[in-house]
Amino acid sequence: MPRNITEAEVSELEFSTARAFKHVEEISKQPHFVGSPEHSFVRNYIVRTLQELELEVQTQEGYSLTNKGMLTRPQNILARIEGSEEGKALLLMSHYDSAGHSSFGASDAGSGVATILEGVRALLAGGNSPKNDIIILFTDAEELGLNGAELFVNKHPWAAQVGLALNFEARGSGGNSFMLLETNSGNSKLIQDFIKAQPNFPVTNSLAYSIYKMLPNDTDLTVLREQGNINGFNFAFIDDHFDYHSANDIPTNLDIETLAHQGSYLMPLLTFFKDADLDSFDSKEDLIYFNLPMGEIVSYPFAWILPMLIIGFLLFFGVVVFGIYKSKLLPKLILKAAIPFLISLLGSGALVFLIWRFCMLIYPEYGEMLNGFTYNGYYYIAFAIFLSLAISFYTYHFFDKSKDQASVFVFPLFFWLLICALTAFYLKGAAYFIIPGFFGIFQLWVMIRQKRPNLFLMLLLSLPALVLILPFISSFPVALGLKILFVAGILAVLIFTLFLPVFGYFKSKKTLAAILGVGAITMFIIAHFNSDFNEDHPRPDSLVYVLDEDTNSASWNSYDLKLDDWNKEYFGEDPSKSEITDNAFESKYGSGFKYKAAAPVVKIPSSGIVYKKIKNEDSIAKSNTYSLKIAPNRKVNRMELFLNSSYNFETFEVNRLKADSLTTKSGVYHVFKKRWSDRLLTYHAANADTLIINFTTREKAAPEIILFESSYDLLNNADLNVKKRDKAKMPKPFVLNDAVILKKTIRLED
Repeated sequence: MPRNITEAEVSELEFSTARAFKHVEEISKQPHFVGSPEHSFVRNYIVRTLQELELEVQTQEGYSLTNKGMLTRPQNILARIEGSEEGKALLLMSHYDSAGHSSFGASDAGSGVATILEGVRALLAGGNSPKNDIIILFTDAEELGLNGAELFVNKHPWAAQVGLALNFEARGSGGNSFMLLETNSGNSKLIQDFIKAQPNFPVTNSLAYSIYKMLPNDTDLTVLREQGNINGFNFAFIDDHFDYHSANDIPTNLDIETLAHQGSYLMPLLTFFKDADLDSFDSKEDLIYFNLPMGEIVSYPFAWILPMLIIGFLLFFGVVVFGIYKSKLLPKLILKAAIPFLISLLGSGALVFLIWRFCMLIYPEYGEMLNGFTYNGYYYIAFAIFLSLAISFYTYHFFDKSKDQASVFVFPLFFWLLICALTAFYLKGAAYFIIPGFFGIFQLWVMIRQKRPNLFLMLLLSLPALVLILPFISSFPVALGLKILFVAGILAVLIFTLFLPVFGYFKSKKTLAAILGVGAITMFIIAHFNSDFNEDHPRPDSLVYVLDEDTNSASWNSYDLKLDDWNKEYFGEDPSKSEITDNAFESKYGSGFKYKAAAPVVKIPSSGIVYKKIKNEDSIAKSNTYSLKIAPNRKVNRMELFLNSSYNFETFEVNRLKADSLTTKSGVYHVFKKRWSDRLLTYHAANADTLIINFTTREKAAPEIILFESSYDLLNNADLNVKKRDKAKMPKPFVLNDAVILKKTIRLED
């Protein structure tokens, strides 16, 4: 990735990271989630900036209802640079809303908005008219349910004209930016054109995309691909994942090199695709691909996977048979050498797993980081690497007394080829792992032919394993949480064993094991001294006020595993006795309320409810039709309607919108007609609009709907008088927090 970024003046014709960072600072002065006053300020800033570039700007506003029952009213921002020729348009896209309720959105996705604004400015400064139209789209309500993208792809006429999209995103605040594809067909055309564009610092591989497709983390580009068949590239970074969606997502925490990396993708791709043929990126062929450290990208067809695997096994068995025939490989020693390998692999994985479980016991505060990656997480990754290598060196010192290192290398190499066989059938994006296998087979051949091969040559032949596997040791625990820290240990052992043609000849394995063990202990100690929360690494905590209008009672609630000195005073001396079982406000990580205590009842204006049963003129029909209107009488950020999931509807319309079906591996569902959850509808209010619901049901009884109205103004409610947090604390992200919630039951009586 780019390094040594300076504030030196950059030519007006070039992308300037410093100029882009100024946009980040303006965009992320305050949290700007949908419905907040700052949300409008950010939208006006973007519109004004585009107009200063002499672009005609328009906004697209309308209701959007997802197939998961998420309703809101996004306002997209659009502009267009006219091309000189007819054809498909290039779309530059990011979202401008921040995650509610407290994220400043500097990285996610102020960095993406800033990258596009600065890139478009540099392009226009050059004065060269592109052949293709270039559409600039800043979507709204991405954080809620990708609603802005859904509104654009289904309701805006420009969507049908898009040939390719470049989307800029973030799931952290630093590190290199990774390129991930979105396509409904083969990826070969996309990869080939990406290589032709020659970005200076490409970071990408087909394994990461295969894993990305398995995860539930979608982007706006996913909506464009699924609903508009629009191909494209995502560019996102994940390091410092602890800042994601939190009040720590501020400009000073955004790595300037990371912002420069985003720009290093945009400019060459913009230069290439503004004049390229965008009419079709559909392809029947998929490519395996990965980047090398110096910026090159290697790619080859999926069709090569099976032949390469077969050739690999044939070469391996050929070399092994030759070695046994020449008495250079000893079958008994080959089998015996499986012992240190399996002890290293299984022992390291199990020990790292158990130690992390132990850490969760002695540092219960780690559980407050809902995304699972702690502020000192990188020290734990280093600890796992050092510990696994120490175990490997010591195990091979203890069990391996033979000078026949060729025989010792056979079983680990065979195991690696088995992994390659599994990926060839079940995780094709990782099939390039066969490449270190080929180098390993050649190393085995050299070790058979030479009593003591040149270790420098062996080192060079082992480097492909380091280059291709090492990045995942860090990225997996960062992206998926430290609960899979053991994977880092396992990968470290696999790299170690692929370096056996080097390490196997070391005479001081025990000494190296001791040094690495000291390194592991050192990393653990450093992690301990960095385990506390402070102003730079604030503790996430939570407090929610719930007023139950049905019972005229109120309660304080918290998601915290352990209360801190800010919220503890609201729960009394023994808060653990009041566990909550209602999961109405579970987060994406499954964290519901943990504590509940009685609170004072204060006056909260309740929404006006108007409902009626519409008479059915058809006496034969067995269905009943109802109309329901909910009008908020205070500033509400979110409304949620709950109804037992066994209650289904024939028709269901919200603000004149109907939801599409949802297809999963287990079948086709519908949030209203074939329901899977008690959550009926979530409405994120951008203003004080009335919620209008019309539905028809064959159920005999009228539904009793539970309504929760939430506002993110707990700390500003004069009647509740909740004090501000100190700087060593912040609102817990990923949950409904700092909220005043009104609960009431809507009984649709005849």
